[in-house]
Amino acid sequence: MANAPVTLAVITGAHGVTGEVRLKLFTDDVASLKVHTQFNQGALTLKSVRAGSHGAIARFDEIVDRTAAEQHRGTELTVARDALSPLGEGEYYHADLIGLPCQTAQGEPVGTCIAVENYGASDVLEIKRPDGRTFMVPMTADAVPEWTDAAIVIDAAFAI
Repeated sequence: MANAPVTLAVITGAHGVTGEVRLKLFTDDVASLKVHTQFNQGALTLKSVRAGSHGAIARFDEIVDRTAAEQHRGTELTVARDALSPLGEGEYYHADLIGLPCQTAQGEPVGTCIAVENYGASDVLEIKRPDGRTFMVPMTADAVPEWTDAAIVIDAAFAI
């Protein structure tokens, strides 16, 4: 897992005609991107980045005009896991939670984490049940008392 790529942002489209791109951030802020100069194993070199009205605006050496910027729409910006800061107590990377099995504290399986979203208040886990239906659980101490590399424990009251 040390070098597994972690997605920090995705290019959502062009910004202007000179090759700048709009980014949807999966980090706390633009500063988290500024510490990296290379993305996608060196395929993209960050020249500049600034906060935008809905995410960020960035310029890459390899994207020189609007056409190239539009061609990169949907491109995820990744870095190797070992290039990221160590995690503090209670912190996690979304990439570490996605794909983990979810169970109650009693060990009853409830599904698999398929996404981590954030609508403003806190992260929300999307869990897919074995029957294909999905439900969402807030990533709070009440709803998710613990998680490990092997599983996410969900309070049974939230696993309805």
